[in-house]
Amino acid sequence: MNRVSENTGHWFGLCRKPPLVHFSQADIVNLPEPAHERLPDGGGGGSGTIRRGIGAALSGTKTLARNRQLLWFTLLAGLVLAGSTIGQGALCYIDWIMSDEIVLRLVLRFLIEFATLFCLVFLLAGLVLSISSKKEGSASFFVELAGAKKYLKAIFLWSFVLALAGMLLDRIFFYPGGFFWPFSSFLLSPLLQFPFTLNLNPSTFAEIPGYGGRSLLFWTYPYGFEDALTFSAINLLLFILTAFVVPFIVLGQKSLREAVVGSFAMMKKTWVEVAACAVFLGVVVSGVFLTYLLVQAAHGMVTPPNLLYDRPTDAWIALGLLYYLVLFSVAFVVATVGGIAALDLYTSAKTGQMLKSAETESLA
Repeated sequence: MNRVSENTGHWFGLCRKPPLVHFSQADIVNLPEPAHERLPDGGGGGSGTIRRGIGAALSGTKTLARNRQLLWFTLLAGLVLAGSTIGQGALCYIDWIMSDEIVLRLVLRFLIEFATLFCLVFLLAGLVLSISSKKEGSASFFVELAGAKKYLKAIFLWSFVLALAGMLLDRIFFYPGGFFWPFSSFLLSPLLQFPFTLNLNPSTFAEIPGYGGRSLLFWTYPYGFEDALTFSAINLLLFILTAFVVPFIVLGQKSLREAVVGSFAMMKKTWVEVAACAVFLGVVVSGVFLTYLLVQAAHGMVTPPNLLYDRPTDAWIALGLLYYLVLFSVAFVVATVGGIAALDLYTSAKTGQMLKSAETESLA
């Protein structure tokens, strides 16, 4: 990638007269304008960093509203996770008929996790390139997604590392008997409230007519769905902790090792902003999720029916399915905003570093 020479004041609008010091190189090209100014030391107090994190989320929302074709990332990411859910369901069926093949089960689970992460990281690279190369307010997602093929090796290796880390975290913390197993079980308990239950009505589609066995749909929902949710939560945590790896790879032209080191170094300086942005977006999704309390109150149903014997009404089932559609649509849109916000924080951090470097050269 060709690098651009610009003076600090002209690039960022920090002063009216051109300074005497000029940059010889810059690490970012055609990046979106940060939604907030950043001090060179990353300072400004705790409230300032929190405001910058929330500002990045709001800026990401505005960017998505102006560039509607970025919603292709939202749709494709949703399809990837839907495929992961089906794969996890098929794996549950394999676990049922091959319960003694532990190694094979682990290999297949890893392959599903790796394929999911590879697709998501590749899509994220296309999203980053789309925003960074936008011209006159428009961003071509599919053009830049095709351009992300130049980074396939780094994306492949990074997805492999994330998949290994995800499998390890699942075994340590969320597997039955793991450290966080009681806590994760407590978090899943709200999902048992109909229409947010993981099993709408087993008698409706669980049995194969005339056979009495379990259909693939039964294994996909709820078991594959539950496993996909667990891995999605782990993957989301990994993406938050390594938020700047993909921008470093596709914009900074760094190797995977350099991108990981640079991401962790940047996270040290911007972790408050990243946390504030993640919490803000999480509150939005949680607000949509908790609407089930209003739905249940309006319906007069506090506890779910016994789904093994009591079949909910068709209208209640339709309402539950509609809720799923709205909730996951909002979640994927928020995930897209989070990817845009991560690029905004990356841009802000890089501009702060370049400004500090220029001031140091001036003093020298």
